[in-house]
Order: sequence, then structure tokens, then C-alpha cells
Amino acid sequence: MYRKELYVFDKDRPIKACVRSYTRADFADLIRIQQQSFPPPFPSELWWNEEQLNQHITLFPQGALCVEVDGVVAASITGLLIDFDPNHADHTWEEITDSGYIRNHNASGNTLYVVDICALPDFRKLGLGKLLMQSMYEVVIDMKLKRLLGGGRIPGYHLHAASMPAEEYVEAVIQGKLKDPVLTFLLRCGRTPVKLISGYLDDQDSHHYAMLMEWKNPFLSM
Repeated sequence: MYRKELYVFDKDRPIKACVRSYTRADFADLIRIQQQSFPPPFPSELWWNEEQLNQHITLFPQGALCVEVDGVVAASITGLLIDFDPNHADHTWEEITDSGYIRNHNASGNTLYVVDICALPDFRKLGLGKLLMQSMYEVVIDMKLKRLLGGGRIPGYHLHAASMPAEEYVEAVIQGKLKDPVLTFLLRCGRTPVKLISGYLDDQDSHHYAMLMEWKNPFLSM
């Protein structure tokens, strides 16, 4: 089980927080986080359900983490292990995560794949997403995995889709000419681009694209 206590900051005010493995007792809070993090038009059927959450804590508890701030479960991240081949990178979210049920979790896999990360809107200024991502990097190191990997939505793309292809939008974000709510966040977390994938998820804002992004274990030779 994972647990670390630390402080997060609301401007200059420190607030006690705890990153820990989530359990069955947290299920209602985790579903509430999803509902508030991904409002319509994001498909409601993609929010967590209790069966999915039970699979997470049963099959790969090391990849099921949440942040508690002043007693409030405010953010979560979920992953599974896969055996990733960079030469065959194309996939959909449903395929690689078993539609969020992670029954395809490969205990001998070389890569920790992020299924989902989200935080309550009122707590996002505290940097909980970056904190959870860093915690997953620690899991990668502890388990001696090659990398952390995941598909990042590009929800800002719908504002520019009429004037540029997705590849050009992504490059503009990477160069700092544009800012995307998810892609820019992942870059700030230390993730690097691997490949732009079309048809990754039913996501109108992203025009169904996602940028596959990785973080390589610096303690392993690639």
C-alpha cells in the first residue's frame, strides 16, 4: 500500500495532504470526483462505476492512488501494467484499459499505463494532478518499470480545428505558441510526446485525438 504525507500550498498557505492507495471506502468520493471533473458533453458512461473501481484495487492496487486534503478525497489517478511495444503504438483507450476495468492488467508488463487522472475543480489550484503524477513515477521506479505512458486529451483543439490539423495544433502547444489544458499540464509534469493517435476516445473537444505521452525511468537503461 502506498502512503505519503506532505503539504500542498494555496498560494503561500500550507495545507496538510496525504497521497495514498484508495480503497472500497473511497468509491463514492472517487465517482463524485469523476462527475465534477468530466461534465457533459464528456460521456457520462465513462465515469467510474463501482465494478471498475473494485477491479483497480484488486488487480493493481499499486496503481490506484488518491489525494486527501484536510480529510477530503480531492483527486485520483489509476493505472495498469502493459507490455508496450513502441513500434506498435496505436490503440484506443477502450482497448488498452479494457474500458476502464483493467482486466487485461499484465503483472509482468514493462510499462505503467495511466488510465485516468482527475481532481475536484475547487482543488485544482493546489497542484494535486502533478503530485499524483509524481507519485506514479515513484511507483515506476519502485517496480523497476521502463516507463509511465498514457494518452493525453487535447481538449483545446476544438477551438482551432477549423484552422489547423491536429498535428499542427499539438506542435504549437509543444512550442509554447498555444496552451492546452491537458497537453500543457502533462508537459509540465515531465511527460514527453510519443505519437498523436486518432480515434483514441469519444471526446468531441479533442476531436477524438490524444497525444501518447511517456516518462522514462531514469534509473534504467532503455
